[in-house]
Amino acid sequence: MDTPIEQTEVMLDAEKQKKARQYARIKRRLSAVGIGIGAAGILVLLLSGLGNWLRTVLQRLSWLAWHSATGWYPWQILAYFLIIFLAYEIITAPLSYYSYVLSRRYGLSTMSRSAWLRDQMKGLALGIVLEGAIIELIYVLLAFQPKSWWLWVALVLIFFSVVMANLAPVLILPLFYKFSPLPEGELTERLLALVRRANTHVRGVFTMHLSDKTTAANAAVMGLGNTRRIVVGDTVLDRYTTDEIEVVLAHELGHHVHKDIWKLLVSQSILMSGGLYLANLAFHWVVEAQHYYQSFADPATLPFLFALMGIFGLVVMPISNGLSRIIEYQADEYALQATHKVEAFKSAMTRLANQNLAEAEPAPLIEILFHSHPSIRKRLQHADEFAKRA
Repeated sequence: MDTPIEQTEVMLDAEKQKKARQYARIKRRLSAVGIGIGAAGILVLLLSGLGNWLRTVLQRLSWLAWHSATGWYPWQILAYFLIIFLAYEIITAPLSYYSYVLSRRYGLSTMSRSAWLRDQMKGLALGIVLEGAIIELIYVLLAFQPKSWWLWVALVLIFFSVVMANLAPVLILPLFYKFSPLPEGELTERLLALVRRANTHVRGVFTMHLSDKTTAANAAVMGLGNTRRIVVGDTVLDRYTTDEIEVVLAHELGHHVHKDIWKLLVSQSILMSGGLYLANLAFHWVVEAQHYYQSFADPATLPFLFALMGIFGLVVMPISNGLSRIIEYQADEYALQATHKVEAFKSAMTRLANQNLAEAEPAPLIEILFHSHPSIRKRLQHADEFAKRA
């Protein structure tokens, strides 16, 4: 950024905060409706006998009949998964489209309808491949290792999470966004100086062309090891001062200095392992004690598995979000200590709230349940407290 934007006082926009509260409220309702549709569908499959009927229909199809000696029916599992997955996507398609329309109405999306649809199709294809692979993994282990399947699944998913954290910046994100190297200049030099002070390394500094899809701002340090890179959205470059961008990226580097990716991987792995163990107990109860299903790898157990996953996800969400808020607070502290640019930090947070339509002060219960970051108001208060300590 050769001609930095002049630093001026930035205030929370009252009108945008009103819109932010409205937008967040509608998005929460859409999310609740989506969860409700999913829950209703799973209950229908579980309680009406439709789930077992679907399994029986698939068993009669000769081209899906191949199975192992242990009772693993890979093609039936895949077909059953695809039917549930695609049925949910089709039923909730109006919600997805309304969410897109809503983001355009509130000035956040810049995508055309056709571009949005292309991204939806890419996301759908990725979901089928990745989620389908995980489901097949679970069921092959249920068939071959019915006692210890949960532990093997946990170990494989931990490894998969590490691989994805490493490869996502080079394999997944480029499917949706364009990247280009940030030209040499003051901003690039200051960001690389931050990296050196943080005792880490990056593959470079890149611009992420967010403006093709959104007006929202974002910046991050992405990847692990040899794929780690600084990424700054073009919606940041044209609206933020060099000091503001520096302090935002210092926050992101704080996550790497504090090994937060590994902390999150470990904590999520512990939670996931606990959830899988509870699922293992539930599977043994419904199969061995209640005889609801033919075997552990019975395709008809898929709705039961999805029900367990949904319940567990809702239970641990506040725990995960609480841990994330602590980590984000510590990254803010690192950014303030590394730069000592309190005013730039405050103005950056304020610009983000205005630009991204983020609620500056959500209701306490909403923040506890749904927010992975401290509220903007708390982050501004944190900066003021740091200034008093400094």
